[in-house]
Amino acid sequence: MVWGLLFHTQSPQTEVIAGLLRAVLVLSAVVFAIVAGLVGVSLLRGRTAGSEPDRPGSAARRARIEAAWTITTTVVLGVLFLATVRAMALIDAPLDPNQSPDLVVTGHQWWWEARYRNGAVTSSEIHIPAGRRLLVRINSADVIHDFWVPELARKMDAVPGRDGYIWLEANRPGRYQGTCSEFCGAQHAWMHFVVIADTGADFSRWLERQSQPATAPSEGAVAEGATLFLSKKCGDCHSISGTAAKGGNGPDLTHILSREFLGAGISKNSPEAFALWLTNPQAAKPGNRMPDAHLSNAEVRALAAYLGTLQ
Repeated sequence: MVWGLLFHTQSPQTEVIAGLLRAVLVLSAVVFAIVAGLVGVSLLRGRTAGSEPDRPGSAARRARIEAAWTITTTVVLGVLFLATVRAMALIDAPLDPNQSPDLVVTGHQWWWEARYRNGAVTSSEIHIPAGRRLLVRINSADVIHDFWVPELARKMDAVPGRDGYIWLEANRPGRYQGTCSEFCGAQHAWMHFVVIADTGADFSRWLERQSQPATAPSEGAVAEGATLFLSKKCGDCHSISGTAAKGGNGPDLTHILSREFLGAGISKNSPEAFALWLTNPQAAKPGNRMPDAHLSNAEVRALAAYLGTLQ
């Protein structure tokens, strides 16, 4: 019961990590108790012995004690080393660059991009099938980030120009919070993401929907917003599948309405949040790289209407 409260593991990988930590804690407690007990005994003996001269053979006895402690310490460290190596072998993903990953996750200042094999792209909300292990390649587009879902996987640095690999797996359907655990700039604290473990059927449906291009609007404010999106150069930074917008510096917006949050968790996905980002990006998330396009109120409404159809 106590262990369950302390280590809320939800994947085979984190169960191995928690098992290793439990073993280290128990072994450390035993070693601490033995050392503390011996120190207490030595203090008591030293107080009663006073300044009596060493008895014959005491030097040899001390040498044997020191040798025993050295051997014991070596054995304990060896056991911990072997247990750690075994845990690493069980949880580490292969480093074979020729093995195609199921998912590629890229860290940006300050959001996460996830790309699937079938071309689906999302940001800061990563879907996986429950009960199935995915090979994930982790990298960065700018500075060093750190991808971490405490309940599902170990930490993995996202380093520019270097790929890292982890297994991402959940025992059961659910939502698992993740974060960047490496300071990466002004909005590091707002670089959250969520891993959503779906049933196999739900995941397949979600993945299929996310791979579809955006529906082209035909008339009204939505069509005006689609035209503005391209004329205002929004497509230089953002991509919308099925359109001329092919930018890669900002999040892919093809299915932005399907996401619960904007800005890597900084605000709920809503028309008001769209309007704030379009009107004053720095008020939405200070320090982000989205420039102020100096849009009129009418242009903001048209663009928000268009983005509100991208589901």
